[in-house]
Amino acid sequence: MDLLAGMSRDDLRTWSWLLPIAFALALGFWRPRRFHWTALGAVLLFAALNAGTGIYILNHFGDQRWNTGGEQPLTAPSFSGTPIVGQFLGPLDSALNGVVGGVNEFLALKQALPVAMDFFTASGWALLASFPLAILAASVTYAQARRRRAEFEEYRATVDQLKDELAQVKRQLPPAGPPQQHDASS
Repeated sequence: MDLLAGMSRDDLRTWSWLLPIAFALALGFWRPRRFHWTALGAVLLFAALNAGTGIYILNHFGDQRWNTGGEQPLTAPSFSGTPIVGQFLGPLDSALNGVVGGVNEFLALKQALPVAMDFFTASGWALLASFPLAILAASVTYAQARRRRAEFEEYRATVDQLKDELAQVKRQLPPAGPPQQHDASS
């Protein structure tokens, strides 16, 4: 089942932009503190969608959606209807139809290749942009981890200080003996 059969070139290009934007917005609202990773994921999704679309175009290069209106498909003339010798030219018709079919496939590939290359180019630019984004995301995560570790050490120092103060307070209190019983007759 071909899900993309009803989509034009412009629809494919539009969806390759809309899906990563929707992904970035949805995850950005869900996990706003990790937006740097969400942005990287959206760029990689954009690259994957464009590469997948380029592969789809090359797998379906005979589709008329990729036709830019340049060259029309060729048709082979039929020699079998020729008077007197037509019956002998039947094999020539099938050979000629095979050659023309191959030329038509080549023309279809020639028309689909620039369309596919546009998508591959967009995917390549997205991959190129993902490297600095990955470095930025890793450095932001590293800085956040260092800040959390420093806060934890600060909390640990506060807890240790409070433990020392509690031990000093316990030393200043007199030792607790057995509870004294009061005489009920007095």
